[in-house]
Amino acid sequence: MKKAVFFIVVLLFTVKAIAQAEPANYTAALTKFKQYYNHNQPDSIFSMFSAEMKAALPLDKFKPTTEQLKAQYGDLVKTDFVKYGESLAVYKATFKNDVFLLNVSLNAQNKLTGLLLSPYKEDAPQAIDPSVTESPILMKTLSGQISGTLVMPKTVSGKIPIVLIIGDSGPTDRDGNNAKAGVTADTYKLLAYGLGKNGIASLRYDKRMVGESVSTTKESQLGIEDYGDDALGLINLLNDDQRFSKIIIFGHGEGALVAMIAMSDTPVKAYISAEGAGEQADKMLTKQMESKPKYMADGFKTILDSLRKGKTTDIVDPSLYYIARPSIQHFLMTWCRCVPERGIKKIKVPVLIIQGSTDLLITPDNAAKLKKAKSDATLLLIKGMNHILKDAPADEEQNYATYSKPELPLSSELIPGIVDFVNKVR
Repeated sequence: MKKAVFFIVVLLFTVKAIAQAEPANYTAALTKFKQYYNHNQPDSIFSMFSAEMKAALPLDKFKPTTEQLKAQYGDLVKTDFVKYGESLAVYKATFKNDVFLLNVSLNAQNKLTGLLLSPYKEDAPQAIDPSVTESPILMKTLSGQISGTLVMPKTVSGKIPIVLIIGDSGPTDRDGNNAKAGVTADTYKLLAYGLGKNGIASLRYDKRMVGESVSTTKESQLGIEDYGDDALGLINLLNDDQRFSKIIIFGHGEGALVAMIAMSDTPVKAYISAEGAGEQADKMLTKQMESKPKYMADGFKTILDSLRKGKTTDIVDPSLYYIARPSIQHFLMTWCRCVPERGIKKIKVPVLIIQGSTDLLITPDNAAKLKKAKSDATLLLIKGMNHILKDAPADEEQNYATYSKPELPLSSELIPGIVDFVNKVR
């Protein structure tokens, strides 16, 4: 078995939870899990799953994976609590033959909604590149606060350009990581340091309801325009800062669409779309569902048809909770209304479209559509770059393996391409 992974349900959003001691319900769940695992009772572990997790990972698939894990790594000797936050508890799981990080998520009924094993590494101090400085940024909003990190070159002479980095979908933090999806690539941190080495400042931030950014907004109330409002507020904050000569907005994945929303009537001097979609979300999601069983694809189509009419669906098959549960349908409705080709056409400032050839999520044809809609845009195609902006083969397993490797550098053509574009912006 090349990698030991049970399963994790990837949620689009999460509620804020400040890091704290191990909750009692997680202690109880881990005690049960350890007992069932060591006594070769995968059926009992399966009984701990939520309905949506059972639908997404049926027993006939979960059971052999668990048995293979037990055969290879032996009993689970102990679990040491590491941290808890964002409805996710992390443990150091010591098996007889190896050590892993075990991530566990529970719902309100204390049923498992996420269970993931990943390689364990001893924590090391987070090193700040010696050529840059970091400082915290806090922006108050009507519903809470947005927390971010400003990176500046160590030596500054006069005003310098600054890039606002807007993150991808899901509970993505300021460094470009999404614990619930197993993404620990440090993409935005590496981007910020790379820009800083080249005399360009940057601001990266935790999305609303992620990390240190808190909000009274409920998941069921959240729309993509709320992310746009947060970005707009940060643009205005940077515009009032006399240290900066020009603001360039960088959107990654879903963040590229959020950036479009935020750009109207702002002092932004340029726009960068990195691995941004070239078609509406409903079309992309429908294509993704083509690989699913027919009943799932048909069920999702019915939900989308209702959303197009402005109506939500309260009763949803558990197998579709990860993508269309009732509480995120309002967001889906607002997201699907956005037309990237129309949005990029309205942008009046210089545009850079960045696309990797081995992005398995946003394929190169998306960049072609954006370029067609904005003929004067600069298109930077990077061979061998994947969705998290790192070099990766087209092979699916090897490609996604890079998502949990923060030590891998960004693709070598990325930073020079951005720096060249930023320096030409007037």
